[in-house]
This record gives sequence, C-alpha cells and structure tokens, in this order.
Amino acid sequence: MTVKLRRILEAQRKAFHNEAPVSSETRIDRLDRCIALIVDHKDELCAAVDRDFGCRSRHVTQMNDMFPSLATLKFVRKNLKKWMRPERRRSPFPMGLLGARSEIHYQPKGVVGIMSPWNVPVNMVFSPLADVLGAGNRAMVKPSEYNPHTVELLQKLFTDYFEETEVAIISGDASIGAAFAALPLDHLMFTGSTAVGKQVMKAAAENLTPVTLELGGKSPVVVSDSADISEAAEKIMTIKAMNAGQVCISPDYCFVPRAKLERFVNDRNFDRVMDYIEDAREKDGTIEVLGPEGQNPADGNHRKIPVHLIVKPSNDMAVMQEELFGPVLCVKPYDSIDECIEFISGRPHPLALYYIGEDDDEKDRFIAETTSGGMCINDLAIHFACDDLPFGGIGPSGMGHYHGREGFRTFSHARSVFLQGPLNLPKLSGTLPPYGDKVDRLLTHMIKR
Repeated sequence: MTVKLRRILEAQRKAFHNEAPVSSETRIDRLDRCIALIVDHKDELCAAVDRDFGCRSRHVTQMNDMFPSLATLKFVRKNLKKWMRPERRRSPFPMGLLGARSEIHYQPKGVVGIMSPWNVPVNMVFSPLADVLGAGNRAMVKPSEYNPHTVELLQKLFTDYFEETEVAIISGDASIGAAFAALPLDHLMFTGSTAVGKQVMKAAAENLTPVTLELGGKSPVVVSDSADISEAAEKIMTIKAMNAGQVCISPDYCFVPRAKLERFVNDRNFDRVMDYIEDAREKDGTIEVLGPEGQNPADGNHRKIPVHLIVKPSNDMAVMQEELFGPVLCVKPYDSIDECIEFISGRPHPLALYYIGEDDDEKDRFIAETTSGGMCINDLAIHFACDDLPFGGIGPSGMGHYHGREGFRTFSHARSVFLQGPLNLPKLSGTLPPYGDKVDRLLTHMIKR
C-alpha cells in the first residue's frame, strides 16, 4: 500500500508542476465539481452515513455534513479571485519612493494530505478540501476507517468527478493512516484526537511536512447569572445532543450559578462513554440519566446511550479529565465568575469556549482573560459555520487554521516578491565598496534613536 500511496503522490506532484500556474477558472471548476457531487448524490451519501452509524437521520447528515460543506465551497468560490491577487506591502525608504515595489504572491503548495475523522464524515472531507482546492493544490484524502460505506461511496464518486491526479480518496485501517502521515506531502491536515495528532505530527516531522492539526479538548460553557437559565439550557441541550455529542466543539462541562443549578437541571435535562459515567458513579458523583423511562443506559445492541448529566463532578473524575465526545455533560456550580476564569485558565486550552449571558463586563473578561481556539457568546458551535472566521485550536486543541481567507493562506505559500526601481541606489548612496566618508555619514544618520 505504501508503494501505491507514493505512486499517487508522485503522479499528483507531476501533474501539479505540469499545470502551473493554476488559474482561477481551474480552481472554480474543481469547486463546482465538489458541489455537484454532493448535490447530485445527497440521498446516496445520507444512506451510506446511516449504514455506518446504524442510526443517523438524513436530516442530521444534511444539516451537519452537506449544508456546511456546500456553504464553504460556495464561499471559497465567491472570494477566490480576490484572495489570489498579489498583496501590496510597503517597501523600505527611500526605495518605495523611487519606484520599488513589495508584494506577496500566494502560490499553491502542491499536494496536500487530508486525514478526516469519522464523526462528520462528509463535511470533514469537503470543508478542508474547499480551501485546499481553492488554493490551487491537488489533494490526497484519508477518511476514517470507521466509515467504510461512506468511504467506499466517496471513492466511487470522486473517481467519477475527478482524475486521481486531482483528488484521490485513500481507504484503509490505522496502518494505512500511519503510512499516509509519513508521506513527503507539501502540507498535511489532520482532524482527530490529541493523542493521534501527536503521532501524525511526529511522522510528518521526518519530512518537514507542515501540519494543521484540528484536535479537541474539553470545551467549557459558562452560564452567567445574567442569562435566561431556560434559554441557556435549551441552547446547550441542542448542541450537546447534536450527533450524540460526537462533535469536536461540543461542550464538555458547564458552569451554572449555584443558586440556579436546580432550575437548570430540572428545566432542561441534557445529554459513549459508559466507563466515564461508571467512574463518576464510583466516586459518588450525582448522575442524571436523560432517556425514556425504563431504557437501559448501556444499550450496546443498538449502540445508543441516553443523555447523561453529571452534576457537581469532582475534578479527579475521568469525565473532568478526558474529552467526552459523547452524550455526557458535566455541570459545575459556581459562586463567582472569577472561579470560572481561574478554572478554565488553569487547564489546557480548549478548542471552543462558550459564554451565555448579558453582562458586558463579564463578556469582556472572558475574551481578554481566557484562551481557546474559538469563542461563541450567547450561542454554541455557530462560529464553525462562519466561513469568514478562521477555525482551529491552540496548544493541545490544535495548531493552524482553515476556513475562508485564512484557509486559503494556510494551504498557500506566501511568496515575497521585491521589484527594484530603475535607479541604482547603492551606487547613488555610496554604499558600494570601497567605503568612504559618504557611507560613514549615511550610517551615522541611520543608526540612531
């Protein structure tokens, strides 16, 4: 398989060099083909995803996978020509006054690898692919082996809509993923867990392949005392229940004013990971099971776990240590906003942070005094849908960005170009050897406070 991967890589790299420069028309055509692939085969894609998940509503797939993918592809298509223009920068004095010009030209890097996860199997292929193709690159895509039906269909569809030298879908298990990460690509994007992200980055480092890592972490929500507690609970419930909590920016734990804890839990009872729940139970955590009466909390036959709230968890519980990535939400009471800021700031930077409330001073403090990949105020997860905002993590939650202009730049080489004016400035200024009094006077004038 490694031989096949390298064959595809070399074929794509050769085609890329033969094509250069990559015109805006070619890039738009590739984006259009991605759009057509999704729209023309939406029913087949929904069916394939449902077979992989065992219980994935077509509405969820269309809302979480297809619509965001199409929106991103269309956004890149709309703005592409503007992003491709050379960017003017200032030239040093006095060269800028005498005809010199400084520019940045954004050039495609070549062949970009995309390693996508299983939880949103369509969008996490097309969302980065929009930026990769918009920047003028070729792409090799390694989707998760946990979506075999979706991957099989994507392979067939991409073969119908693209040459293998443009976009290639690679199937296979974790060993194929490891070989993929070790390829001498021109850029590699990985979406997944922090632990696997470290392995991917280590493999890429052998080839000095630049990486963009979109990881995860424990994303907090802070419900202010100024918030409408019922509305806050409804918003959190909606996002926590999305894809059974298996979304990288799904909230993991929620701070609620102590005096409103009972209302929050009783008004809106919330949403894998049964060992986390058992660990909390063994350590005397209060657990609320949010499922139909009589439903077995561990329904392994149907791979269904009802929504769970873990109220007042202790910090040594696994649910407060590990990314949950499932229908579990920890609820922590607090007495002052300072507690929340101190707790969040003392832990690894999350991929997302959410604040719900109407206190402007509190909003400003969370923006200024905490660090996260992205932040939403008075909503959850919507920042991912904002194609004009860069999306990515920081520290353990990732590195680098994609989406929009920043995504275009991530998968482009920012090439500096200096165009000298018509005058021979070194000769005119006396800075050519042999050096004399003229250059001494010039340097004295230049080197000063």
